[in-house]
Amino acid sequence: MKHTLSVLVEDEAGVLSRIAGLFARRGFNIESLAVGPAEQLGISRITMVIPGDNRTIEQLTKQLYKLVNILKVQDITNIPCVERELVLLKIKASQENRSAILEIANIFRAKVVDIAFEFLILEVTGDPGKMVAIEQLLNQYGIVEIARTGKISLIRASNVNTELLRKKFNVNALLTT
Repeated sequence: MKHTLSVLVEDEAGVLSRIAGLFARRGFNIESLAVGPAEQLGISRITMVIPGDNRTIEQLTKQLYKLVNILKVQDITNIPCVERELVLLKIKASQENRSAILEIANIFRAKVVDIAFEFLILEVTGDPGKMVAIEQLLNQYGIVEIARTGKISLIRASNVNTELLRKKFNVNALLTT
């Protein structure tokens, strides 16, 4: 199972290196990593996606707290959150398939950020599932390059799990058709 950790750290040189070293020494891979300033000056938020079971994540959390400059570690995997990623996709776009690509971009609310005679670059933001879906659709046209940020996430203040609502809505829609 993949876990999402939200880690608040003091914004000082070497913190990320110490965290990466901890994971490397224990043979763990970080699948996604995003770092940026948090709400308080001098504090950064690191969002990591890590494969592992609950026991492993619990051990990693304890190890993270032993590092200097770690303020808070939270496993937010099963907590209602808002999750987003950003993807840039460079796609082969001939005159014949350009309108189909633009139609897919429109459906996914992607922005065209660069256009050339044979290529388009799209910017897509959204939840990780959206990124996978648009990538699968655009593969048929020839994705030349992809740049993808790590997942960022904040706990929902409303405590509403939109993933459960989405599943419930889809099930209900299937029952009424």
